[in-house]
Amino acid sequence: MIINQLTFLLLFCLLGWSGALIWPVPGISTSDRDGQTLHRTKRGWMWNSFFLLEEWTGTGKQYVGKLHSDMDTEDGSVKYVLTGDGAGTVFEIDENSGDIHAIRRLDREEKALYTLSAKAVNKSSGQDLERASEFIIKIHDINDNEPKFAKDTYVASVSEMSSVGAFVLRVTASDADDEAYGNSARLVYSILQGQPYFSVEPETGVIRTALPNMIRENRENYQVVIQAKDMAGQMGGLSGTTTVNITLQDVNNSPPRFPHSTYHLSTPESAGIGSPVGRINAYDADVGENAEMWYTILDGDGQDVFNIITDSTSQEGVITVKKQLDYESKRLYSLRVQVTNTHIDRRFELLGPFSDTAIVRITVTDVDEPPVFSRTLYIFEVDEDTPAGSSVGTVSARDPDTINHLVK
Repeated sequence: MIINQLTFLLLFCLLGWSGALIWPVPGISTSDRDGQTLHRTKRGWMWNSFFLLEEWTGTGKQYVGKLHSDMDTEDGSVKYVLTGDGAGTVFEIDENSGDIHAIRRLDREEKALYTLSAKAVNKSSGQDLERASEFIIKIHDINDNEPKFAKDTYVASVSEMSSVGAFVLRVTASDADDEAYGNSARLVYSILQGQPYFSVEPETGVIRTALPNMIRENRENYQVVIQAKDMAGQMGGLSGTTTVNITLQDVNNSPPRFPHSTYHLSTPESAGIGSPVGRINAYDADVGENAEMWYTILDGDGQDVFNIITDSTSQEGVITVKKQLDYESKRLYSLRVQVTNTHIDRRFELLGPFSDTAIVRITVTDVDEPPVFSRTLYIFEVDEDTPAGSSVGTVSARDPDTINHLVK
């Protein structure tokens, strides 16, 4: 069999080594240390693989190895034939010497191994001297691919006020180099931008918070740059980066507050029941449902005269008329109003109280009202011969704008 007859002489140039490693050729005697002759014994061929470095940068063709048959007496009567994966396009064989060369640059990421067959043929008769034997050419990896992240930009969020080490996001990079060969594809993650707020686990790419109690109201958005470096992070390794845009999510850690301690409003005495008197507005630095609030009247001499409702859209307190007003009876009212968050997070109660109070003073303004007769109907009797200009009777009216003032 050719597996017992062919010699694969493999030239290694890996990692700066040079020179040829020539494997023992079945059928050829060698000498031991004492000069004694050792004779070949029948055994299966153990070395049927060649190894080449990818991306070879030398001049000329890249030497792979040598085929040799016991039937070759080196008189020029034997030729070697190469068939299989890449024969003639990627690899060629010198039919006389059996030397194999790669005729183009190889990329392991494109193809990692080639399976070929070789045989020895008599040049004159064309008869096979040996049956074809299969062997493999494996492409050894070099670190020629930088790590690449799944996304150029990630978007993530984490709750404000989170403790140190809170999970934010995991980013992952891949390296097309061979994971099983050296450290070419062994990645280490590091943070280039975003400290001291965030950190990244070197082996997993998990991003976590690095500062306690970050407050959204102080800063909401952060841009973090993560690097993945191969060769286990050593000097000379290749690297790739990605950007992570992180937003702090709001929690209810800001109580509502009135910007003023006292508000002054006014309304005409003619305002109907349910009519709006005015609006007051508290401020809450939170957003969304954490900023929702409701208003109530706690006490005051106008508690029975006015009402307050909450505008769910603007989060304002709307004061309305609850009872008919009368300028002549009472012209000034006072209310003590409270605002409270509707959604309170018990974790942050110590930052409270999550309510506030203010005084609202309401002035009732006068409206010019027509006089009002004391009766709706008057009946007078007069004699038929009464002279002109004689008094028939008296009618009276009251001006509501002037207390106790009668009009006759």
